[in-house]
Amino acid sequence: MDWGMANRINRIIKPDTGRTLMFAVDHGYFMGPTTGLEKLDETVMPLLPYADSLMLTRGALRYYVPSSVDVPIILRVSGGTSILNKHMLHEGIAVGIEDAIRLNVAAVAFSIMVGADYERDTLLTFTKMIDDAERYGIPTLAVTAVGKNLVRDAKYLSLASRLAAELGARIVKTYFCDDFERVIQTCPVPVVIAGGKKIPEKEALSMAYQAIQTGAAGVDMGRNIFQAESPKAMVQAVRSIVQDDFTVDQAFELYSDLK
Repeated sequence: MDWGMANRINRIIKPDTGRTLMFAVDHGYFMGPTTGLEKLDETVMPLLPYADSLMLTRGALRYYVPSSVDVPIILRVSGGTSILNKHMLHEGIAVGIEDAIRLNVAAVAFSIMVGADYERDTLLTFTKMIDDAERYGIPTLAVTAVGKNLVRDAKYLSLASRLAAELGARIVKTYFCDDFERVIQTCPVPVVIAGGKKIPEKEALSMAYQAIQTGAAGVDMGRNIFQAESPKAMVQAVRSIVQDDFTVDQAFELYSDLK
């Protein structure tokens, strides 16, 4: 692995723990002004000191995040459909590699749909982005998106994660599920879990804990942080599990105290 590629990955996944807390606020590229992100700068800035990396779009980065911020950026580069489209997540390249370089990003993120009617389109476009990013030593994070008719089980998620890694992804983001060990054991690159839809705070902490205990390299949470009753308390509680080996009860106690 080239020095630049290794350095970028080490900025995202901390070498001393082998884990990362990604903070995802890229929802606006297909959902618009998501609840909790109406004023993205007011939501994001207080939470950044506790995140190992920030996933967002180029517009959000330019308009809401000061250039003085020293946090690794994972740039959302896929897009093309909105939440109103019946073929949501039938995505193509929405950001060229030159702009990713101008923005000094640590990684680029692209959603793939495995098992959908347009599987081939997203996978081939995904590999085009990998080729472009690898040329400049930038890792690609594969987001294994799941359509409404696809089951989020270990069989499907291990298939999607392994496929993404085999195509060249350096990091895979997928959903937590029963028998998650299978997903981890069959994927040769680091796997982080998606936070998914908003659930009660203790349930979100439990999901993060179980994922870490079964070998995940970290979590990429968005709505379960910025839609929490106290986002600043929640991001610290999640971090305590990911980077400090807190139990669920310890993390929830921390959340309750900080809240």
